[in-house]
Amino acid sequence: MKHNFRIITTKGLISVLILITSIHVSFAQGYISETIEYDGLTREYSIYVPESYDGTTSFPLLFNFHGGGGNIAFHIAIADMSPIADTANFIVVYPQARPDPSDGNSFNWIPKVPGTFDDVPFISSLIDTIASNYQIDQNRIYACGYSLGGDMSFELACKLNNKIAAIAPVARTMQANPDSFCFPVHPTGILSILGTDDTTSPYNGLTYLGIEYYLSAAATHSYWATHNLCNPNATMNTVSPSVERYTWSTESGCAYVEELKVIGGGHDWPGSFGNMTIDASEEIWQFVSRYDINGLIDCTALSINENNGQAENYKVFPNPFNQELNIEVKFPQGNNYRIYNGIGELVISGKLNSQINTIDLSSLPPNVYLLKVESQSIKLIKTE
Repeated sequence: MKHNFRIITTKGLISVLILITSIHVSFAQGYISETIEYDGLTREYSIYVPESYDGTTSFPLLFNFHGGGGNIAFHIAIADMSPIADTANFIVVYPQARPDPSDGNSFNWIPKVPGTFDDVPFISSLIDTIASNYQIDQNRIYACGYSLGGDMSFELACKLNNKIAAIAPVARTMQANPDSFCFPVHPTGILSILGTDDTTSPYNGLTYLGIEYYLSAAATHSYWATHNLCNPNATMNTVSPSVERYTWSTESGCAYVEELKVIGGGHDWPGSFGNMTIDASEEIWQFVSRYDINGLIDCTALSINENNGQAENYKVFPNPFNQELNIEVKFPQGNNYRIYNGIGELVISGKLNSQINTIDLSSLPPNVYLLKVESQSIKLIKTE
């Protein structure tokens, strides 16, 4: 569900423009300007292909989305990832947002008025177009973005999850009510880079006139930690005096969710403007490159979509379910069970006192849930 209210990024964009207007920007020679016809519009994008690419090896693909009201050239000026692509051997693409007729034709990835347009299918089509021209590793497609572009990366992780392995939004938390629009189907790497003093995209979320529009950083990370079967408690490491790294991992120690918390940071792209103790572009690639469409590469933990309703000491059936869920345990000794919704809120709990336990879940709305019995987790899907 889309909201009529959107965070306006103009102030942040103007501040950055002032910062870089005196800087002579020389774009990497390898950028190629391309267009694609989609939905009656000519859409633009710039693609950087490293010299090492010769068509014999499939390269990962990374999308980098500009902020609201921005454009390709401006975003490359603040977040040029071509030097990293040269050494790490991946293809990076900077798409151009379309004019939003509900916002004076400002370039927006997500319209100010719901239902005006949806750019997720456009990105899906763009992936297919690029893959027809280059050897792309279809298991390693990633997305990142600044501000509203970060919002777009969340959209892809939620709605194009069958193609997107990991994302890294900068200066943006997730839209509120994710259970209404977010349906990830595989373990998904999530890195956020957020400033605690960001007034454009507030760290603690955005609520206006009693309506929540954006989740807090804590709720954003809880949602994805729950989806990825991670421990709800993160570990923290100090990166610099002004940056802390929080990591959420599975019981097997596989890290799926990370936050780079910039203490006192604003609506910035660290390493380009704002905090200069980390480089957001480098951090993004170092994170997303660890994942493919099946989850964390070389991680031995059972992936969410492969457990088939069965853990080590119990199993559930049917799954997906409609009204009732059966939980069969190997050792019926009064085990506790807990069911969480998509943002990590406990919705139902109780004890399992017999070998086969039937739980009435008719009161839950259709969605994706997480069942935990002691320390073991299973993803549940409730249908209409």
